[in-house]
Amino acid sequence: MKRPGLRLSLVTRWSALVGTLLALGMLIALGLDHFFPEHPVLVFLACLGAIVPIAIVTIRSQIQPILSLFRALEGTVASYRDGDFSFSLHWPQNDELADLIAAHNDLGQVLRAQRLGLVQRELLLDTMVQNTPVAMLLVTDFATGANTPAGAAAGTIVYANLAARQLLSEGRKLEGHGLDAVLETAAPALKEALARGGDGLFTAGESEDEEVYHLARSSFTLNGRRHELLLLRHLTTELRRQEVQTWKKVIRVISHELNNSLAPLASLAHSGAELVRRGQTERLPQILQTIGERTRHLETFILGYARFAKLPTPRLDAVPWQAFVDRLADQVAFRQGGELPAEPAWVDAAQMEQALLNLLKNAHESGSPPDGVELHVRRVQEAVRIDVLDRGSGMSDTVLTNALVPFYSTKRSGTGLGLALAREIAEAHGGRISLSNREGGGLAVTLILPALPGTQNP
Repeated sequence: MKRPGLRLSLVTRWSALVGTLLALGMLIALGLDHFFPEHPVLVFLACLGAIVPIAIVTIRSQIQPILSLFRALEGTVASYRDGDFSFSLHWPQNDELADLIAAHNDLGQVLRAQRLGLVQRELLLDTMVQNTPVAMLLVTDFATGANTPAGAAAGTIVYANLAARQLLSEGRKLEGHGLDAVLETAAPALKEALARGGDGLFTAGESEDEEVYHLARSSFTLNGRRHELLLLRHLTTELRRQEVQTWKKVIRVISHELNNSLAPLASLAHSGAELVRRGQTERLPQILQTIGERTRHLETFILGYARFAKLPTPRLDAVPWQAFVDRLADQVAFRQGGELPAEPAWVDAAQMEQALLNLLKNAHESGSPPDGVELHVRRVQEAVRIDVLDRGSGMSDTVLTNALVPFYSTKRSGTGLGLALAREIAEAHGGRISLSNREGGGLAVTLILPALPGTQNP
């Protein structure tokens, strides 16, 4: 902004100062020469003795405010570097330095306005993040998963919103605590989901207290350090609402199927009775055969749903893993990964075989190449972990959320009972099931079963 009044540039001021000093020196020299014409050297020395101190004092008086201004500029620049934009400067002269100071002050105003906008946006974002129902954890130097060395630290929590504090620490502050220490009191399913790596569903609690969560994670580098953002979304209410919608759909499907079967049966029975009344019995065998076919179709349809609704209590017995896996291999193709546990499996062989057959067939129907379907069985502390892996298309977040809901299916002719039945069988054995997308594509279905009957999972 232009300053009002007469403008004198630095060049003009300093030129006038130098000219004045030269003129003063010349006047002193002429005066001395008038009184001492026969001593030119003395005149010269006397002139220097008079003019130099005046020049030094005058120039110093002019330079000192400029040096003070430069020191003030250095201080304000240091304050800007530290994030303090509240300083401004003043220069009384109307010259180039005044323009510099005006530009400096304008820059400070712009930076203050930007800083204020950033602070307001940060407050808004923090308010939104703190009040979101999704639990959010930002962890630095996070290290878990298949490539984690033994004993590696899980890092330090640098940010946690209110939902995360309520879920993991009863509302207490989490920042600055190690994730390992926080997870010591967390549900075992959460610790296992974190150790497994990738996104996925897990279930915490039992029976009526069962809660379903979706874990999402993303890694990034911040200030040269690796961080990981963990998002835990509570899905129990949403799933229960979805279950209600699904049961309504089931009732409509069953009603539709019953009507489609019972209406033809009633019509055929009426036609048969009419033929008997007329004595035309030659068509009765065909009518009775059609009635039998429709009845068998209806029976198969009802039994398929009843098998899920009336799953019997498993009869646990010691089953050698090798013999069990060989029976599976006779019915569906897969690659066995790793060594089988030496201890036998304590399972209901028929139910567990049905569950794993459903999972293996789903893996083949996922679009995975046949050699990409794998079965891994290994002992993990006091439990047995069974992984069914494929290299298909995986699942979207929506499908992953609803995949274990009974009668939910993305297949056109699917019943939606395969995964739900596997979940029921696993839970009837005292275990649990979880789904997660694999890195590089594909799905991992994990069953955790007690290693011995009557024990609980770790």
